[in-house]
Amino acid sequence: MAHRISATKSLLFVIDVQKKLAPAMTNGETAIANNAKLLQAASLLEVPSLVSEQYPQGIGHTVDPLSALIDKDRVFEKMTFSCMEEGAIQQALAQSGRHQLIVGGMETHVCVLQTVLGLLDDGYQVFVVADAVASRTMNNKELGLARMRQCGAQIVSTEMVLFEWLGRAGTDPFKQVLPLIK
Repeated sequence: MAHRISATKSLLFVIDVQKKLAPAMTNGETAIANNAKLLQAASLLEVPSLVSEQYPQGIGHTVDPLSALIDKDRVFEKMTFSCMEEGAIQQALAQSGRHQLIVGGMETHVCVLQTVLGLLDDGYQVFVVADAVASRTMNNKELGLARMRQCGAQIVSTEMVLFEWLGRAGTDPFKQVLPLIK
């Protein structure tokens, strides 16, 4: 198993960053901004992405800053806390052929945690982007991240993902992604 994140092997998975949920998050604006950077870089670097929405009829759809950056065909509604309990999501992941999952979203200790545990159980290599996840309380976020790390997920930052996707400076992709980092 590779330890480095690869743009050709990874898929970005944004979990439940929704209109009625996001305002209740501690540092939710930071998580939204970092998910936006990840989505923009993924698009530029041809890294596929998936987005989940937990019960959108009640919680709302993906927040506006992200909805403009996502392919509506790659958005999956769910009722289960773990995305891995949804057949359509499992199928989309399998069809992607990607085995490295870059994960951001809300809430860290509920849907993100349960999804990550399911991904790990299914043999995926998981990188949780610590500054792109959020919970209502910092304690719950920290506990969620700690448990995911204990179970085998790697905890990374947005910049770590962007620079590992790029791999080198001075290229056209680097020049395109650089404004997201500055």
